[in-house]
Formats: sequence, structure tokens, C-alpha cells
Amino acid sequence: MAELNVSRKNMQGLLSLNDPTTKGKIFVIPEYQRPYRWEVDTCDVLWNDLKNFFEEHKDDDREYFLGSIVTCDDTDEQNRINIIDGQQRITSFLLLLRAFYYKLEDQLVDNPSDEEVEGLMKSIEPCIWKINPMTKKVSNKKETHIKTLVATDDDKIDFDLILEKGQPRDKSASYYSRNYSYFLSCCDEYAKTHLNGWKEFCLFILERCIILPIECSDLDSALTIFGTLNNRGLPLADSDIFKAELYKTQPSKQTFADKWKELEATISGAGFNLNDLFRYYTFIDRAKRGDTSKEIGLRSYYSGKGNKYPIFKTQSFFDDLCDLGTFWTSIYTNDGGFCEEEAAKYIQCLLAYPNEYWKYPISVFYHRNKTLSSEDFKKAFTPYLKKLMSFMLVRFIESPMVNAVKQHVFNFCVDTWRNGEIDCAGYQIPNDFKTRINAFSSSRITKSLLLLNAYLFDDKQTLIIGKSEIEHIFPQSWQDTNYNGWEKSDAETHLNMLGNKIIFEKRLNIQAGNNYFGKKKDRYKESKILEVQSLSKLSQNDWLKDDIERRNIRIIERLYDFFMSSLPVDSNEDITLLFELKVGEEIFQLYQIVDNDTGGVSYRLNTHIYDMNNADIFNKKMIDESDVYSDLSMALQSIDKKAFISGNLNLTDDKFQNDILNYIRS
Repeated sequence: MAELNVSRKNMQGLLSLNDPTTKGKIFVIPEYQRPYRWEVDTCDVLWNDLKNFFEEHKDDDREYFLGSIVTCDDTDEQNRINIIDGQQRITSFLLLLRAFYYKLEDQLVDNPSDEEVEGLMKSIEPCIWKINPMTKKVSNKKETHIKTLVATDDDKIDFDLILEKGQPRDKSASYYSRNYSYFLSCCDEYAKTHLNGWKEFCLFILERCIILPIECSDLDSALTIFGTLNNRGLPLADSDIFKAELYKTQPSKQTFADKWKELEATISGAGFNLNDLFRYYTFIDRAKRGDTSKEIGLRSYYSGKGNKYPIFKTQSFFDDLCDLGTFWTSIYTNDGGFCEEEAAKYIQCLLAYPNEYWKYPISVFYHRNKTLSSEDFKKAFTPYLKKLMSFMLVRFIESPMVNAVKQHVFNFCVDTWRNGEIDCAGYQIPNDFKTRINAFSSSRITKSLLLLNAYLFDDKQTLIIGKSEIEHIFPQSWQDTNYNGWEKSDAETHLNMLGNKIIFEKRLNIQAGNNYFGKKKDRYKESKILEVQSLSKLSQNDWLKDDIERRNIRIIERLYDFFMSSLPVDSNEDITLLFELKVGEEIFQLYQIVDNDTGGVSYRLNTHIYDMNNADIFNKKMIDESDVYSDLSMALQSIDKKAFISGNLNLTDDKFQNDILNYIRS
């Protein structure tokens, strides 16, 4: 049975390592621990709590309780005590005591006969350094009572240098340096304002700050207590618990520690964290088991029944997790390792999506296909992404809630594992989708839609690099109260249409500001985005509601055609917009309809007429009419010839231009 010892020690008794069970040993922060990450704000809270408690109770014997720490003996190194829980506090107190010691050194230089200062220094020394048993003095300040194996090399240098010299490296930004500098400034300030009291404060920290060390004889017991403590509300990430549990299962502890550091370095700054990575992997595991049930908490998922963490014991788990981290780092940083350019465009659109559910089936796709050659993987990945992205966007427009996509995503994960693709057979684009997207008011996927539109606008558009923003072509605010008949209260609807928004480089967008269209065109000309460039080539210097409406229709048609190519539509027909004609308050749209069953061709003419009974021209409703004709000439004849001459015609297919000209001349 594992031995467990719980004692009560003050800070001096804990850190000096001078009782029979700890004498001659050092504290070690093992490889599987998380790095030192206390912020200055946390140190500030600690300092003020200690100071306030001391000032309230300096005339009595009340003690300040610091909680517990969990340690265990190192089975491989008999002189080591591994800190399993509490390393953040222990490290911070060592930095605090070193700051006190540095201040005491200064005071002893100024007053060599100050016995109180000398006595305090002798009390602090065994808390930080090894003491020569013969001289009772510090022989070498490089021999400290703590060693960290988890910190980065640069951080180790900082920590060791602070403990040895009492000074951080120049321009160091490590947590050690920042927090030590903060404690130094606190000591300086307190010593100035409390000439004698600050010595008593130092003694209070050594003798009246109480901690409960829980000393375990084996690692398993220590980790169990560690997990129990942190399950009860202490702020520890799930990945910290998982790291400790994984560590227990590894045949080579050092190899695991090295690979874990490598994993942390790989994903650092990529846009996701270790908790995210563990979450992505749960969907791989679920997919393998055909599990489409609702999610459970991350820690509950991995711990399993009896808190045994069974998945961590599978031979390939950690390697698979590291591979997944490499994949997602490549995706986030767009290094081209897994995506051809078309796929990278779809990823960019998805990265602007308002939730992370799209990442789960992609994780399964990667895991299933990671043994393919790079070329074969990319070839399969692009159509997979196109279909997934189309579904995520269409479904959100149909129902802008997370719950609307959850179950589909759970099913997609299993589909992907079994068949290599997602099955959308049970889902169809609603036949009123164009109406829905036209009325869509949520801004949460606007950027995704506008990015996709920018790529669909011209297939020569390369990947948009750098930061981009949503630009309002007609500005959201302007200097005049009235601009070409626009009142702010009236313009609100048109300002927020897709037709008035465009993806634009952030730098240029800032420069363009809220200028009018004529002035913005100079900035549009500098853009690398082809759709933005096209605006700069327009001869007009105004951008008004007619322009917004026309562009809005074109964007909707462009997106709809794209989604139709990826997802089932509630129709057995192929529908193509031939042209759009704007005449005053009327908009004509002519579509060619091909019946996929019979091969028959017909033409549908949609006429949108503003309801002129509504005096508010910006909020007036449209009256929609639709007629179907058996041939093109009949459809054209239903439109007055004068409309083609006086109106604004936008052809989506030039091959019908002659038909229109022949009709006008007839």
C-alpha cells in the first residue's frame, strides 16, 4: 500500500529541506508539469494578501494558510522530491524570498553591523541554497534547492540567474523575470515606507505562512490526489491533467517529456491550444466507434469509468495526437503542407465561421487519410472541404444556431471515418434559399460569405494574404446629413446588405475610412483583391442603392450556384441566371431551367416590383411575380423593348446577347 504523509510546515521549514525525510534532497518540477505561468497580477494579489494579513495581525500570532502541495519521492533519483501540485506557488515564494534577500544585501552594505538584517539573511539562505554543513554558510549559489525540468531553456537560464545573482537578464520577458522584478519593486517600496516593519514582514513570511505538504511514496498516489484536488475547482487546464496521466503510461519518461515539449512548441501561436487538440481527437475516437451521441465534458470523456483514462493506454494515442497537432498547425499557418490553393481558400472561409464544429470532421478526415501521399491527400481534401463548407454555411443561413449543425457534424464524423466523405443525402438546400439569404441579418458569417464571394468573383483570385476586414462601400457614417437623397435612418437596410459589403485589406480599409465612393476608388485600385479592383474601374463616383441592389443579387446568385454544385437541392432542375435588368423600380431576372430527367429547357422570368404604396422608399416591400416560358423569344417578348434600351442590363452569359439584340431590332 502506498504511504501518505500529511504534515504542517511554515515556509521556512518547507523550503529549507532540513527534516529527516527531506535532508540532502532538492525539489524538482518534473517534465510532465506545466511551465511557470503566474502573471504579475497574480503576484500582486499574493503580495497584497500577505501584506494586509501581516498588518492586521502583526501584534498577534495568527498564521496565514497557503493551502497544500503534493509531492512524491523520485524512484530513479533518491535525492529528488517531485512537486506534483503547487509548483506555481513554490516558485513564486522563492522569487519573493530572493527579492527580500537582495534588499537585505543592500541594507547590509549600508549598515554592516545590522544584526537583524544579517539574521534574516541567514534564515532565508537555506530556503534557496544548499548550506555547507561545516561552515553553515552558502558555498555556491548555483546549488539551489529547486530544479525545473519543464521550463524552456531560456526560462531556465532566467530562473537560475535570478536565484544565483538576484538580477534578471536584460530585456528578459519571462514570467520569472517579470514577477521577480515586481517583487523587487514591492520590497523597495515597503522598505521605504516601513523602515522597521518590513523586516518583521519578512520574518512573518518565513515563520507564519503555513502550508500542508502531502508527501506520497509513489507517483500514482500523488497524481490521484493531484487530480482530485484540481477536480474541485482549482484553476488547472484539462490538458495539464491529461499530461500527468499520459506520463504514467509512458515506458520512457524522458522521451515523452521531450515529445510533449515539442508538441507545445509546434502549436504555440498557431491559433489553437492543447485543450482544443484533445477535443478534436475525441471526435476521431467517437468516429471509430460509430458514436453520434451528444458530447460530454472533455475530462469525463478521457477519464472513462473509474477514472482509469483507458484511451491513454493505447499504444498509438500520443503519436496520433502529435500528428494531429502538426496537421492543425499547418492548417492555421497555411504552410501548404496539406492544402492546395483551392482548399486553402475554403479553410480561410471556415476560419471566419462562428463556431468550431467544422473542425471535428476535418480532424477525422486527416486521421483517416494521413498515410496517403501528399498529392493524393490534397486531391481528396479539396472536394471534401468544399462540400463541408457549403453545408456549414447553408445550414447556418437556414438556422443560425449551433444546435442546427451539431447532430449533422456528429454524423459527418462517422461518415468520414467509414466512407471518406460526408453524406448529405438527407439534407437539401431549401427551395427558398435565395429569399433566406437575401433576408439574412446575422453578421456572424458575413465575413465567411464575403470571402467566398471574393474567390468566386474571379477564379484568378489568389489566396488573400494578411489581415482583411469587411468594408462598407457606401460608408456607415458620413459627414453630411444628406447625401444624394440618402437619410441615415432610411439607408440602414441597404448599408448592411451583402451588396454593400466587400472583403478589403485592413491597411487599405483604414486609409479609405468613411470617404465617399469617388475618393475610395484610389485605395481600391491598390488592392490585391480582384473584386475590389473592379470597383476602382467603374466610371461612376457615387455608390447608391441601385448599385447595392444589383450587386446584392449577383452575390446571392454566385453563392447559390456554388452551393448547388456541392449540395442536393430541393429540385431535379439545373437553374442558371441569364441576365438581370434593372429599370426604374423594376428588376427582371431571366433564368434558364434544364430538367435533368427529360432534358427539356424552359425559361423563368422573375419580376420584382417595388410596392409604391409605401412612402418609405428604403423600407418598401417588393412584389414578386414569376412566369415560365417554353422558349427564349417568348420570355424576351414579355419585357418592353424600351426597358432594354433605358435600363441597366447585366448579362451573366454573353452568348444570349444576340438574342436580346435581335428582339430589340425586331
